[in-house]
Amino acid sequence: MGYRKTMAWPRWWQSCKYYCVLVVLLAGVSCTSTKKAVYFSEQKNGSFEAPAIPKLVIQNNDLLSISVSSLNPEASAIFNQPNNAAANTNTTTTVAATGYLVDGEGNIQFPFLGSVKAAGLSKDELKDKLIKSLVDKKLLVDPIITIRFLNFKVTVLGEVAHPTVVTVPSERISLLEALGLAGDLTIYAQRDNVLVIRDEDGKKVTHRLNLNSTELFNSPYYYLKTNDVVYVEPNKSKVASTSRSQQWIPIVLSALSLGVIVVDRLTR
Repeated sequence: MGYRKTMAWPRWWQSCKYYCVLVVLLAGVSCTSTKKAVYFSEQKNGSFEAPAIPKLVIQNNDLLSISVSSLNPEASAIFNQPNNAAANTNTTTTVAATGYLVDGEGNIQFPFLGSVKAAGLSKDELKDKLIKSLVDKKLLVDPIITIRFLNFKVTVLGEVAHPTVVTVPSERISLLEALGLAGDLTIYAQRDNVLVIRDEDGKKVTHRLNLNSTELFNSPYYYLKTNDVVYVEPNKSKVASTSRSQQWIPIVLSALSLGVIVVDRLTR
């Protein structure tokens, strides 16, 4: 009775097969385009005009620092008290910046002037309004007023290294600066579809920006406004990998549970 002899493959050839498969997989990954993973892939050498810095308008619930000075420091001091209200504790007295709060009707309560409409005005417009009122009522002579926002902040969420709320003392911040303060985008971020949510005239306005396009520098959303929210969406790779992980986790746990049961039965 005849037989057919089979020849076993050498071990080095079996290892070689696995190595070849690994090389092919790595080559496929390395060929993946990185165009969407970098900023400004369309940007060429040249110059562009920076967009105008948005005009800051006072809104309801804003917190303002209003500093008043004049030739009479004692007369001016009473107007500066709300900026540094002392907070008493059991052991010490700390100073907390409270400022002038714009109420739900858009007014601030200013010493001797009472209720003053602030919402809808710029800082310069409110400054001129207060100076005129103080002079007309002969409360101060040649007063100097400085107004600043104490609650200028933007929120950065989504596929960034450190989602955070960024406080902006300078009252000026660009989208790129906000992303930098949040630790930059992750490799899974969609750089061509960054969402900015903004409050305008009592409504939520949304706008999407492409960080790969030079049009970003001409966008009115390049500079952020107070209370803006920046959301960076995950790309398809992140969503797919998360979905696969969610599918495999129950299977792995079930296999481990079955293995524990089998080992327990065999050791009895």
